[in-house]
Amino acid sequence: MEKDMVNIVVHGHDPSLSEMIVFYAQDPEMIDLAKKNGAKGINICGVCCTANEVAMRHGIPMAGNFLQQENVVLTGACEAIVVDVQCIFPALGPLSKCFHTKFISTSPIARFPDSDFIEFSDETAAEKAKEIVRIACENFANRNPDLVYIPELKTKARVGYSVEAIKKCLDGVTNSHVDETGTMMPLVDAVKSGVIRGAVAMVGCNNPKVRADFSHIELMKKLLENDIIVVVSGCSAQAAAKAGLMDLDAKDCCGEGLRRVCELVGIPPVLHMGSCVDISRMMILATDIANDWGINISQIPLVGCAPEWMSEKAVSIGNYVVATGIDTYLGVEPFCEGSEEVIELLRGESGTKQWVEANFTVEKDMDKLCDLMIEAIEAKRTALNI
Repeated sequence: MEKDMVNIVVHGHDPSLSEMIVFYAQDPEMIDLAKKNGAKGINICGVCCTANEVAMRHGIPMAGNFLQQENVVLTGACEAIVVDVQCIFPALGPLSKCFHTKFISTSPIARFPDSDFIEFSDETAAEKAKEIVRIACENFANRNPDLVYIPELKTKARVGYSVEAIKKCLDGVTNSHVDETGTMMPLVDAVKSGVIRGAVAMVGCNNPKVRADFSHIELMKKLLENDIIVVVSGCSAQAAAKAGLMDLDAKDCCGEGLRRVCELVGIPPVLHMGSCVDISRMMILATDIANDWGINISQIPLVGCAPEWMSEKAVSIGNYVVATGIDTYLGVEPFCEGSEEVIELLRGESGTKQWVEANFTVEKDMDKLCDLMIEAIEAKRTALNI
């Protein structure tokens, strides 16, 4: 958030909306309008998964994750918070009325009380995005300077590690010329040699039932100390960013092996792969590792983790990871404790474990959860005789 700028916060999960908002925030006409209303220009920042989308593609800074969405309004410097679907607090409406902030909803399937509804669609994308940016620029003049307080808390994060970007980094270690397909073999070789013990794909939400970000950060730190590289998406990625774990200097948190790899490849030990719904990137990465290694996905020293999962989409994401053959560890209990059959299906040896060679593990104690993940990774290494 910038004190002297028109601050537009994009929040939700639809990248087409945020793409158009970013585009028109750079329109000279809109920038002139912002200046006419007393601002120095237009600043875009993101919350939740949309923050990851615009950071991944454009380097737009993140304002925070799920449980910080009210904080951006509380700064008194938010001209507009623009939302689409999922993970959006209905309380943003009444809260925005305490300030000058415009709370703008854009999806016909996610209407919110006390919001200004501007329907966004592919056919009217340019027109509606420009209208939203215009409203925000004109609203700057209504800001009350006495209510403005933006905490000076900023950290550096290196973002944008798509599958292609990761391959390019790895190819740069071994090849003078990077081909179109790339290879995961440098990573595979590091895992085989034990320099890196394995990997954890950490995804997901903040949950109001537990202390925000604590589980993500504590797990990541312990995993890094044990030479386990972490790939992240969604609110988990923003937790890592706030803790400085997606910066190159975070290599100092790692064990000796992972630190050497980070220095050699020029990467942070926690790799940002996008929003929660970019889980397919992680699964493609796992598939490519398995193909280059010549083993099944279920054999890779890799586990999935959602320590603070909350939303319904996390259920489908978790099921996708397990169905791909990757054991998945949860820090919050799923809503299925009443059925012994469902528990056996999800966690037992006769359910998904028998069908797809992976299942769920639930442990609310984060220290124990991390130990269970490390044990699982080491068991996979032993099975591969590495």
